[in-house]
Amino acid sequence: MVGGVFTMMDISASALRAERARMNMHANNLANVNTTRDADGNPNPYRRKVIHFKSGNVDMTGSEKLGVSVDKIEDDTRTDLIYKYQPGHPDAITEGEKKGFVAYPNVQVPLEMVDMMMAVRAFEANLTAMESAKQVLRGALQIIA
Repeated sequence: MVGGVFTMMDISASALRAERARMNMHANNLANVNTTRDADGNPNPYRRKVIHFKSGNVDMTGSEKLGVSVDKIEDDTRTDLIYKYQPGHPDAITEGEKKGFVAYPNVQVPLEMVDMMMAVRAFEANLTAMESAKQVLRGALQIIA
């Protein structure tokens, strides 16, 4: 319901859901910082994930203009994998100019931690906004009663 009594809370709730997805994505990136193989066991390093938001959340706010939602989560192909010289490693490259190097994920722990802190702060800001909306509604109900 667009413009209803709970619209303020719906907007904050959509942002809380989006920021939770962002925090989960960063946690997943950090968990895979040393993953050099894919799910099938082949040497194929994990690729850092990035999240894209879009304005509007029809499911929660009833509007394409109010709130926020996750548009997509995709692999970060713009940054290169990290190569470390470890010729004894089972996943070391065996031929070519990178012989003896192991390809590690393009996850940089300090960057992920800073991005995670930003997501936490955004989550907290939206919790505060939701609490303010509750106080406004509570005050309105006290005036009516």
